[in-house]
Amino acid sequence: MRVDLYEKLVRAGATRRDILKGAASMAAMAAASGAGLGALTRPASAASELRAKILQIPGVGKGQPTDADFQKVGELCLDATKASVKEGEFAGVELKFMGLNNQNLHNVLFRGFLKPWEAYTGAKISWIDLAQADYNARLQQSIATGTVDFDIAEMGAPFEGDVCGKGLTSEMPDWVKKQIDIEDLVNYLKPPVGTWDGKQYRVTIDGDTHNFNYRADVFADADLAKQWKDGGGAGEWGVPKTWQQVQAVTKFLKGKKFKGQDVYGYLDAPKPWGGFGFYFLGSRASAYAKHPDDKAWLFDADTMKPRINNPAWVRAIQDVIDALPSEPADQINADPNTTGFQQFLAGTGSMIPWWGDIGSNVKTNDSSVVGDLCGFDILPGSDDVYNSKTGKWDKLPGGPNYAPNLAYLGWGVYVMARVDSDPKKQKAAWSAAAHLGGKDLAIWTAMYPSGFQCYRNSQHDIEEWVAAGYDKAFITNYLDSQFNSYNHPNGAIEPRIPGIFQYYSAAEDILANTFAGKMKAQEGADAIAAAWEKLTDQIGREKQVKLYKASLGV
Repeated sequence: MRVDLYEKLVRAGATRRDILKGAASMAAMAAASGAGLGALTRPASAASELRAKILQIPGVGKGQPTDADFQKVGELCLDATKASVKEGEFAGVELKFMGLNNQNLHNVLFRGFLKPWEAYTGAKISWIDLAQADYNARLQQSIATGTVDFDIAEMGAPFEGDVCGKGLTSEMPDWVKKQIDIEDLVNYLKPPVGTWDGKQYRVTIDGDTHNFNYRADVFADADLAKQWKDGGGAGEWGVPKTWQQVQAVTKFLKGKKFKGQDVYGYLDAPKPWGGFGFYFLGSRASAYAKHPDDKAWLFDADTMKPRINNPAWVRAIQDVIDALPSEPADQINADPNTTGFQQFLAGTGSMIPWWGDIGSNVKTNDSSVVGDLCGFDILPGSDDVYNSKTGKWDKLPGGPNYAPNLAYLGWGVYVMARVDSDPKKQKAAWSAAAHLGGKDLAIWTAMYPSGFQCYRNSQHDIEEWVAAGYDKAFITNYLDSQFNSYNHPNGAIEPRIPGIFQYYSAAEDILANTFAGKMKAQEGADAIAAAWEKLTDQIGREKQVKLYKASLGV
């Protein structure tokens, strides 16, 4: 439905539920409001018209979306549901949905998107809300104790080994694949991602890669450029392209002022974050550790011997230790949310890695003061890359080694197998998942603060973003950082193996002590490697080798 017509009907006294009651009542309401039924019928270009309309809710630069906005967008995107579900078809069905409420995103938006779906279908949803740091423990507890108490889960692909591999998920029906246009996914999110043993399990709602976010105004400042040159800085003052340059700039900026304020360089996130914080060390390490001739970078693909204590990873750990004294006070207690949402968006720090959320939030988050000041790129490279097969550092003939960290492979919505015994409940659960994974809803979540970033080829339409209010140069730069990471030939692939977050969590705990100075970089790395070896033996080395190779495509 067109937004202007929706709002006209609401002003005429219609409730949202009234509007959802069907064509007959719609005609009556339209007549009462002075709009003919013909005005409710979208033309042949309905898809593009709908997208243009929802992208004006609330409108770029007009403040952060509210729950009313989420509901309005969810309601306008209901056509695909109506094509396969009759009104009231799921009356009496109750579903329990587990997901994040991180930064008031994820589940908070799902509630709004699904309220119109509940009103139309008759199903009711209850919610299990989890903070990011609590997510892994809650999911693992459910798996270990055999007490899956939810019907739908928001979950990332790294958990597929733990969940899909144990038969806990429902296989996706073919009609869902059609409804969500599954072929529109970017290549790196297509099978095997989302599948297990050849069966499709996930409705993808997010793409994940760490990109590089920087303050363009800091690196264009003439005064800082002069100080850099006078101080003997290597090369011209500008946006770092390698981790070696990131380190040099971070140390140079210690104690400097910019626009009358303290200015900082790179912001590390040393505080454990439920296993998710390990990705931020991974983004420092990938250019050192991911050799173009070797798809593996976390473990040896033939033996599962950890590489976390090889010279590449130790170098990345040492970089954090060396940079922390030049970062803001108490940075040791900063987790990724702190660096992204409390520091960078608020104007502290000039460089962070993050998932794509920062790019959409700088323009549309109420707390952002850097909307017109940011630039984006793939993660920095390295002047040399460690070759695990030769045990030497290689300098590549083409210049620095780049290896975007394809961290987490995006969030998805998974339906649990426990609904399969009830066909009505099963269809309801998949219908809810398909609504959240809809193609039109996806462009809205990528454009506004949601916790999700681009994951479809159809979202790389610059003119669509410009029409929604984004500056062309800004959005081109941002989208290029995303898609150039997704499609990079030397991407550092996320291992979809059982227990991967047990590995990450174990690493985080040891890294926290290492960054706090209780262990040397090599000591910490060796301790992590020892913990990982025990985990691999507990889970089953032969099985892990097979699955790790499969996740790498070797």
